[in-house]
Amino acid sequence: MFSKRLGIMAIIVAVSYSIVSAAERSIPKPLPGHPGNIFLAGEDVAVEIPDDGIGEWKIVDYDGKVLREGRGAGRVELGRLPVGYYALVGEGSDTKERKPLSIGVLAPLKAPTPETSPVACDVGMAWSYTEKEMPTVANLCTLAGLNWVRDRFSWKDLEPSPGRLSERGRYDVSAEVQEGAGLKVLQVNHNTPPWAWEWAYDQRGRFPPDLRDAYNFYRRVAQRWRGKILAIEPWNEADAWDFGYHTGSEIATMQKASYLGLKAGNPTLIVGQNALSALRRPTTLGDFHANRAWPYFDTFNFHTYDPFFNYPGWGAAFRAVSAGRPMWLTEVNKPVPLDKTDKFREPTRENLRAQADRLMIIYALSFHEGSDMTFFFYLPEFGKDLQFGLLRPDFTPRPGFLTLAAVGRLLADARPLGRLNVEDQNLHVYAFRAKPDGQIRTVLVAWKDEQPAALNLPVEPIAVYDVLGRETAARKSLELSNSPVTLVLAEGDAAKLDLVPPPQKPDWLDGKPSPVVVQCLLPKKRVELDKSAYRIVRGKTERVPIYVYNFGTEPAEVRLSVKGPESWDASLAESIGIAPGAREMLPLSISVPPAAEEIETIIIEADCGSAGEAVLSMRFLPK
Repeated sequence: MFSKRLGIMAIIVAVSYSIVSAAERSIPKPLPGHPGNIFLAGEDVAVEIPDDGIGEWKIVDYDGKVLREGRGAGRVELGRLPVGYYALVGEGSDTKERKPLSIGVLAPLKAPTPETSPVACDVGMAWSYTEKEMPTVANLCTLAGLNWVRDRFSWKDLEPSPGRLSERGRYDVSAEVQEGAGLKVLQVNHNTPPWAWEWAYDQRGRFPPDLRDAYNFYRRVAQRWRGKILAIEPWNEADAWDFGYHTGSEIATMQKASYLGLKAGNPTLIVGQNALSALRRPTTLGDFHANRAWPYFDTFNFHTYDPFFNYPGWGAAFRAVSAGRPMWLTEVNKPVPLDKTDKFREPTRENLRAQADRLMIIYALSFHEGSDMTFFFYLPEFGKDLQFGLLRPDFTPRPGFLTLAAVGRLLADARPLGRLNVEDQNLHVYAFRAKPDGQIRTVLVAWKDEQPAALNLPVEPIAVYDVLGRETAARKSLELSNSPVTLVLAEGDAAKLDLVPPPQKPDWLDGKPSPVVVQCLLPKKRVELDKSAYRIVRGKTERVPIYVYNFGTEPAEVRLSVKGPESWDASLAESIGIAPGAREMLPLSISVPPAAEEIETIIIEADCGSAGEAVLSMRFLPK
């Protein structure tokens, strides 16, 4: 057990650093002109009041305190402001006709962001920003102390025709800009190009029917972006309606082919599991796990948009199928509603504050539940009825961006130590070993649901910060509210706290990837998504197409065996030879008894000799 734990930690550290690291990090500084009105504490703050017919105006802080009053447009010199969020309140604000204008003052980082920090964000750079805007956004990410960022690409854009990658474009620029800023980039694909569809199988929006298309594409992409993109998810939320309607078996099979292609193109690339959605259906997760896909992902990637009381639920569900790999939560949020009466569809002041509070809680809870890298969704403006984003289109911040920067600084390199053992279930205190300002400390994140209550600690904090990262009075006794506070304690003070340990990391499951992949190919109309199963006609014999691929460089001799329920008859050819880069179709004959009603599992196991072992597990629902 001890050696396995060391192995897990070694993988986590290796994956966090990546064998190929991003550009060397230094302490970031704002760009000239301070895009988005983002400043560092200690800098002179100046803003331009727009000439839009404004009359009298006020600049107020997060608590509504007036800093400056004036009239008309022009440049306003505010001098040096403390860390915080500041907003322009002008004539017309009550009728919600004025474009929001805000200022963010961040605490400057005192040390480069650690290479192993779990603080990350989904930025969607290539899809959300022009090439001219990208350096600004990358700079804001570094000021916020982010380690990893998540980007987006479209397969159909990068490979418009078979075997031909597009010329250098926005995806390449995005990768270069973010890597050049010292950020580590995770990329994710969402689609299959039209040329790879097979209409007979209704594959639009789904995985390519011929997995050689996925293998070849990902091999070329990994080669193209080597040293720029350090991690790739081959698909996004494949178990959801919007992204293909796939079974757990199909997700595992696509993962295997994609992993082999990505590693062929760049052996040092971190290959993430094609991220599972927040739906976390037990049927899908079980179906996926039965296909033994764990040798084919370096990180287990997933999403959640759950309310906070459900975090232990998703934590347990995803840990159970993670095979002990590092867990990356690559999308998470609890978005706030837009104010539909506002011309610019900005959330109300109360909801802007709620967004900031929720962000801090999301990072604390996700780290505690075992996320080794948490990517908040989303940095840019996003949402029709809900607001997910932390930056407005002009880069000015919502309060949540200040919170993101507080997390990046105060929870840098955070590792969970546990939660404080308290009787009040509405009192939440989570402890971490972290490196705020480059110093190893015990860091607490604390809040109280419903009515405020006192938190009494056995030790005096070194410092206490509110949700924006503003320093407040450091005392052993604090009144907590639903707005979280961060307490920095001495490194050894964790031993003086009564902590309930965080959930245990699951055991590492051994396994080696095989170049032989086995695939079931049935049309989308046969899928029962909520059951992660294919419909099959009872009382008849059906021939299900099974494809066997050889992604290796040597011929493969494959011996096949089939396991199924005793009352069903399932048979397949016992052996087949496959040339390198080829696939062969074998019909799986299945006879289902007329009275069959329950979902059953059929497993194909492949002994591939020196090429290892492969498995395909499928669930069938008699109809």
